[in-house]
Amino acid sequence: MDKFVIDGARPLAGEVHCSGSKNSALPILAAALLCDGESVISGVPRLRDVDSLLAILRELGMSAERRADGDILLKVEDLEPVTARYELVSTMRASFCVLGPLVGRRRRARVSLPGGCVIGVRPVDLHIRGLRALGAEVRVENGYVVAEAPRLRGAKIFLSGQFGPTVTGTANILMAAVLADGRTIIENAACEPEVQDLGNFLAAAGARIAGIGTHRLVIDGVKSLRGVTWRVIPDRIEAGTFLLAGAITRGAVTVRDCEPDHLSALLAALTEIGVPTEVGADFIRTGPADGFRPYHLTTLPYPGFPTDLQAQMMALLALADGICAVTERIYPDRFMHVAELNRMGADIRKEGANALIHGVEHLSGAPVMASDLRASAALVNAALAARGRTEIGRVYHIDRGYEKIVEKLLGLGAAIERVDDKKLVGATADSEG
Repeated sequence: MDKFVIDGARPLAGEVHCSGSKNSALPILAAALLCDGESVISGVPRLRDVDSLLAILRELGMSAERRADGDILLKVEDLEPVTARYELVSTMRASFCVLGPLVGRRRRARVSLPGGCVIGVRPVDLHIRGLRALGAEVRVENGYVVAEAPRLRGAKIFLSGQFGPTVTGTANILMAAVLADGRTIIENAACEPEVQDLGNFLAAAGARIAGIGTHRLVIDGVKSLRGVTWRVIPDRIEAGTFLLAGAITRGAVTVRDCEPDHLSALLAALTEIGVPTEVGADFIRTGPADGFRPYHLTTLPYPGFPTDLQAQMMALLALADGICAVTERIYPDRFMHVAELNRMGADIRKEGANALIHGVEHLSGAPVMASDLRASAALVNAALAARGRTEIGRVYHIDRGYEKIVEKLLGLGAAIERVDDKKLVGATADSEG
């Protein structure tokens, strides 16, 4: 099992190019199940999660191959398979998004309940409620969601849970509705950029969708969709992670090929904290900060501060000049990184869905363990700023969401190395050139 070895306290500097969005690519790849003919999806990052979903799609009767230029070619060849196995779906939650297109086009689906990061309870009841509203018979048996419908019918659906709109639930119901009879109205739909990208992809394929980018989607069902060529949007979470890496190390980092409008909440937070930023049409640059002012952060559905950047921001707030607070309103249990940050010298106390942070002068290198994808990124950023050496175990989590993260950080001047934790740690990343 690999781990990262990082020698910290080095300001990052330089440019890094943003990869395509994982959270956009996955539902778009699943949406190709709805299309006749070939679809070509470009900008898809090379990640474990993408490979896992492609394996599921192949078992569902699709040809799916990545060309030398990185584009992924998809075509439905067999409409009979309807089962997404536990062994594959359990590796990541986003694979559950094959449920909607399977029911929408093949009229039946048998999809394992999802897995993914351990960040608290993330129920699928809203997915089930939405499909039932469209006329599907849905039951849970032996760990699988089984949905059947001779024909889906348009309906008015209110998609709201305890913690607000559901992103994957909106994607699933949207994909099920595009081939249903009549009109479907989704109220309180998620409007994250990734949901917008999915809606625009479906519209390019021939779907009739109004309200993309709002909390009210109106879908008039069509008879069929055609294959299209599509480029996924930049990954706003990867971009934010690198911007925060530059900020926490008191460096100057430019993220190119990003979409600044998707990161307005992060940019506002950085300004409040005291991190200089410069924004262009497709780039964001952070400059060195003299210090970090106290800040109270609350995660919210888009366009609020994204929960997927909460852990990375907490690592930076651990070095603030005063007391900070973090309130997690999307996944209240998403604080697995707190104990590991405290091992590095942070002073953070969790109380329910809140964390109280007393800023410290510096963090110190220590052996820590990654618990999930974004916690991994937070630990990497903390290690980059910490004095001394940090060893981060279970970095397979970070491979699910960050393309070539070691190479990108090396390009910014980080001293980071990926090693087999069964081997004696030798030279640092400096020896890699």
